[in-house]
Amino acid sequence: MAQSNITIRQAKPEDTALILKFICMLAEYEKMLDDVQATEELLLEWVFEKQKAEVLIGEIDGEPMGFALYFHNFSTFVGRAGIYLEDLFVLPEARGKGLGKKLLLTLAKLAVERGCGRLEWACLNWNEPSIGFYKSLGAVPMEEWTTYRVAGKTLTDLADEAD
Repeated sequence: MAQSNITIRQAKPEDTALILKFICMLAEYEKMLDDVQATEELLLEWVFEKQKAEVLIGEIDGEPMGFALYFHNFSTFVGRAGIYLEDLFVLPEARGKGLGKKLLLTLAKLAVERGCGRLEWACLNWNEPSIGFYKSLGAVPMEEWTTYRVAGKTLTDLADEAD
């Protein structure tokens, strides 16, 4: 049986529709499809024009089968930037073939090449397959931390209070 050829490449603006498709498929898997507000126009603006995030496309035998969307954050304790992985998704039919691992290895390599101190991401507590996968790579859950978020009307209300 022939081994699949896995390649990882940086996304280009012409990949925007594909990226949105992957985002929607991830959101559906996470039971959060109704929360997706992203559009091709927004992704084109924020990823490719404003360059606020980057995307890797994972291909198997030349076919796009997954993606990783990431951006730089900063650790005051470490005193340098890190890479924050916002989304990692591999199509169900491609899981178990090494694509997710190759995407994470590529991100780790980018972090080291860029002098970053960390590679971090969040995972839903119920997503046991992903948790097991991440732990198998040596990732450690930050169990003493809780993520907080303000968005929508709460965010705009807080912004209004700044004036």
